[in-house]
Amino acid sequence: MSAAHSYDDERDVTHYIGGQRTTGEATRRQEVFNPATGAVARHVVLGTRGDVESAVAAAARAFPAWAQTPPIRRARIMQRFLQLMNARRDELAAIITAEHGKVFSDAQGEVARGIDVIEFACGIPQLLKGDYTDQVSTGIDNWTLRQPLGVAIGITPFNFPCMVPCWMFPVAIAAGNTFVLKPSERDPSASLMMAELLAEAGLPASVFNVVQGDKDVVEALIDHPEVKAVSFVGSTPIAQSISERASRAGKRVQALGGAKNHLVVMPDADIDKAVDALIGAAYGSAGERCMAVSVAVLVGDTAERLIPVLTERARNLKIGNGVRPEVEMGPVVTRAALERIEGYIGLGVEEGASLLLDGRGLRVDGHEAGFFTGATLFDHVKPNMRIYQEEIFGPVLGCVRVKDFAEAVALINAHEYANGVSCYTSDGGIARAFSRQIEVGMVGINVPIPVPMAWHGFGGWKRSLFGDMHVYGEEGVRFYTRQKSVMQRWPDSIAKGAEFAMPTAK
Repeated sequence: MSAAHSYDDERDVTHYIGGQRTTGEATRRQEVFNPATGAVARHVVLGTRGDVESAVAAAARAFPAWAQTPPIRRARIMQRFLQLMNARRDELAAIITAEHGKVFSDAQGEVARGIDVIEFACGIPQLLKGDYTDQVSTGIDNWTLRQPLGVAIGITPFNFPCMVPCWMFPVAIAAGNTFVLKPSERDPSASLMMAELLAEAGLPASVFNVVQGDKDVVEALIDHPEVKAVSFVGSTPIAQSISERASRAGKRVQALGGAKNHLVVMPDADIDKAVDALIGAAYGSAGERCMAVSVAVLVGDTAERLIPVLTERARNLKIGNGVRPEVEMGPVVTRAALERIEGYIGLGVEEGASLLLDGRGLRVDGHEAGFFTGATLFDHVKPNMRIYQEEIFGPVLGCVRVKDFAEAVALINAHEYANGVSCYTSDGGIARAFSRQIEVGMVGINVPIPVPMAWHGFGGWKRSLFGDMHVYGEEGVRFYTRQKSVMQRWPDSIAKGAEFAMPTAK
């Protein structure tokens, strides 16, 4: 499919349980919109606790056989899934654009980054290797192995309906777990396509399941006694709530929360490159990214040189339906999101920030009912303003002026969110100092959106992450497995008589 095509399947979006689509016990449905037109495109069934029970029970039944499947065979299925995802990537991207609204090229990039994690998961035989020590004590050997947990669940957000689930289930499944995905009800169709591609790749029925739904389904999944691990990406209040709820039940949990990502521009930075970075990172995907830059920290005299160029570039962004190849920014996901974002713009004006570019009230010809807001730019934003403190999750960029590098670092380190950060500079000493001093989980030097590659792992610090482990990479493998240590000796090496002392190396 090309950018000119659209996804127009009008069927209800259902669950996927036990290897097949099903409406389950559905008595409720919710509208799924095309954000560019504002029209209802299809409906998604909303699950019940009974549907959750069916999905988890199916996954639990499939777990013993799947866990005993040799890792190399699990990897071969993942390799076939990788091939299918590569073959169908544009079709999947078209689904994302139709339901999320991001431009088609951005949707293609999302799918590609999800595919990266699938490719990483294909190396699971190597990643599951343990350690071995011969003769740790007389006649005794010791080794470790990593074993899967059981049923794992993923609760994923609307802004990356392909990539974020792929942060979770390929690693979990390759490691020997079974999985239940609860995707966002705002753009749920990608989940079913991936489920069917997994089945086509040869994944046994019930190893991967999808339950559509809202808060009731989330709570039922977290509370289910068969669920051993919970992965979540979303807002900080919900991440904290899920972390606390799952932890009380003794489950392993990783819950990624909100962000307020800063981009520092030093006086020695290339201004044109810094503007390019801010335009793409602040307004790409209409700012609906957990790694979007929403604060530009302008050091020294940088503001006087950068802001006029930035304002003009933002004013001339091409905004429209994301299926059109010339469009640079599409709509936001829902009308409620639009109203929330534009409410923040009004709040910024009330708080005294200088509104250089007002995106409110944008109308796109031929798409007057679409959920469009334009690029918004504030200057003279202060740390005590809500538009600085809170995550807006839209195409709103605030500029904060600071006198020097030390003030920039102190400003960022004082924020409660610590997901991603970037620094634009031509000074290697500043770059090194920034990387070491900044208290943020993911750092870019002349890289605006420092999302790590699949083998490094993704995660922030402070109130951007609840739990001890990042997603994907080797951290993901550790999250979805637990270590077992085995010590062994044989009868002819055992001394006669009871041993009352703590064993030691001798």
